Amino acid sequence: MDLSITRRQMLVSLGALTVAAGLPRLPLLGGPAVAEAAPGEYTLPDLPYPYNALEPVIDEQTVSIHHDKHHAGYVKGLNTALQKLAEARAAGDYSLVKHLSEDVAFNGSGHVLHTLYWESMIPEGRGEPDGALREAIARNFSAVETCLAQFAAATKTVAGSGWGVLAYEPLGGNLLILQAEKHENLGVWGAYPLLVCDVWEHAYYLKYQNKRADYVDNWLSLISWKNVAARYDAALKLTKSGGY
Repeated sequence: MDLSITRRQMLVSLGALTVAAGLPRLPLLGGPAVAEAAPGEYTLPDLPYPYNALEPVIDEQTVSIHHDKHHAGYVKGLNTALQKLAEARAAGDYSLVKHLSEDVAFNGSGHVLHTLYWESMIPEGRGEPDGALREAIARNFSAVETCLAQFAAATKTVAGSGWGVLAYEPLGGNLLILQAEKHENLGVWGAYPLLVCDVWEHAYYLKYQNKRADYVDNWLSLISWKNVAARYDAALKLTKSGGY
């Protein structure tokens, strides 16, 4: 099977990778350029802004290491796992499928969530959600402020390393705030992640050390509600067109 991925494919759906994360088929909209990959490979997307653009909330060195080392590592790990699975199929040897499947889930989810993380932020302020997203927030959380309060509390209290996630769950038509441990645990199948905050220590430790709460509180000022709203609108369209 050809596993190459184009920018158009990423904008439409992340398919099996987001399924591995437990948060399937999220469209990525209006973010970084994605280089054409060789057949069977995923590539690291460029940042949608310079390394220093998120200062003073997130320092340039952290962004550089986070993107070029950590995110790149998940892309490499995903490609390696998929290649080993291809070799296993060719050899008819499925003895390592359990281990390799775990590698696909972990590294694939890490790649997806990091790509969403970069797109969840915008330099110099978050603005306010509007349109259908604002209506959904009001319906599920009463107000933007209470939505953010719950999102911050959930993100700060993720056990160990993981993520805070605002997601759309199409069966009930609700917005949910979830915690993801590591990258792939505690998701809700079928939910579309709209907004994600990384609370692995590599995301904040150089500037905040063990003060995760301070990082999360400051991170809220970087939210790109425009991108969140675009993903929500795309999720609604996919659901209505039978894309669930």
